[in-house]
Amino acid sequence: MQTGQQQQSETDVIWDSALLEKYNTSGPRYTSYPTALSFHEQVSRNDIISAWQQSDRNELSLYVHLPFCHTLCYYCGCNKVITRHPEKVDRYLDALAAEIAGLPAAFKAKPVSQIHWGGGTPTFLDCRQSERLMAMLSAAFAIQPTAQISIEVDPRELPLERLDTLKRIGFNRLSIGVQDFSETVQLAVNRIQSEQLVANLMKHARDLGFDSINLDLIYGLPHQTVKSFAATLEQVLALDPERLSVFNYAHLPDRFAAQRKIKDEHLPAADQKLAVLRHTIDTLTAAGYQFIGMDHFAKPDDELAVAQRQGVLHRNFQGYTTHPNCDLLGLGVSSISQIGRSFSQNHRELKSYYQAVEQHQHAHTKGYVLSDDDVIRQRVIRDLICNMQLSIADIEQQFDIDFCDYFSDAIARLPELAEDGLITWDGAVITVQPAGKLLIRNICMLFDAYLKQTQQRFSKVI
Repeated sequence: MQTGQQQQSETDVIWDSALLEKYNTSGPRYTSYPTALSFHEQVSRNDIISAWQQSDRNELSLYVHLPFCHTLCYYCGCNKVITRHPEKVDRYLDALAAEIAGLPAAFKAKPVSQIHWGGGTPTFLDCRQSERLMAMLSAAFAIQPTAQISIEVDPRELPLERLDTLKRIGFNRLSIGVQDFSETVQLAVNRIQSEQLVANLMKHARDLGFDSINLDLIYGLPHQTVKSFAATLEQVLALDPERLSVFNYAHLPDRFAAQRKIKDEHLPAADQKLAVLRHTIDTLTAAGYQFIGMDHFAKPDDELAVAQRQGVLHRNFQGYTTHPNCDLLGLGVSSISQIGRSFSQNHRELKSYYQAVEQHQHAHTKGYVLSDDDVIRQRVIRDLICNMQLSIADIEQQFDIDFCDYFSDAIARLPELAEDGLITWDGAVITVQPAGKLLIRNICMLFDAYLKQTQQRFSKVI
């Protein structure tokens, strides 16, 4: 089926305007299946511990949520606390220590191959506080010498010498928030930072020997145009990051109060926003970056790109990862754990988090235990969204099912996707085609048993 204007990039991505218009519905990002919207309060802490004990994964990934920020970025939808009082961190670290102490002892012995500090702004912590938190983790968990240890960085509040401390205590990867270098855009979202500031930070990090640097960008912000964002991309490419995340700004002022400071009339129109995305993909792939999927790009020799080409890429609440054999333990307010066949989320409000940890040594408030059907669908969706291919024989062999019978509803809809050029389907393998890579969420949605209940609560897929 020929539709619209088509363009194919060096990394085999086709932009088809008519297809994007047809399929640009709301849908999950599939950092989990089922999504967090399925979590409920009937799952007890004992249910979660039982799932932990039955987990057959032999490694652990740690996520620590640090919610504090110095200033409010108007676009932000993260769980955060705006403050100028660094002493508030010390109480938070006390609570984290209590939460860690309440974990099952056997679970803490599992080898840790990944650690990520997210937020909020993890670099809100000063050197002493950062050292204390890393010492707590090192004392409680079996952190491996080769562990990937990353942190999200706000360059506006990070003296260069703070990087020396981060490197000394074990960090080897940085994710730096850039969003946009346009001063007009920065003023509109209350986040002012120069290209030189980011360049100085990256140079010092590389001099210190950090292994990888990721830059975060956002498209769809107020006053953005194709021309203005093209200038940002030119500046970003000159900085030569190993990875890039280019996120879609979802304007939800009814849900996030800070976004009410952004005027609707300053946002790019839908067609302009798509034009920005198209130019971004063309620019980055032409510069040699591999389009991993969703909003991620990586250099061809980056481990994400290599893992995708080898068909072994994985995905969890932290995004794409090369560690498929890891349980994910979330610590701190609002954090989510994905361990064995269970999900568990902590209280989202800081006051409730403190009360729960003080009373129970954990902050679990809701979760989900996967059924056999959930596990099967989780594997199908993961293979598609990570590796752009699904082997029917692999699924049938692992779960002892007849794939076409089990997924008869999805199978009935595959011919339309194949006719539109999103996939090929020969009865043995579903392969995502160049025109389908931008619409991978739509393809995964065919196998989602919960979508009819929750679809209206998700963002647009493009």
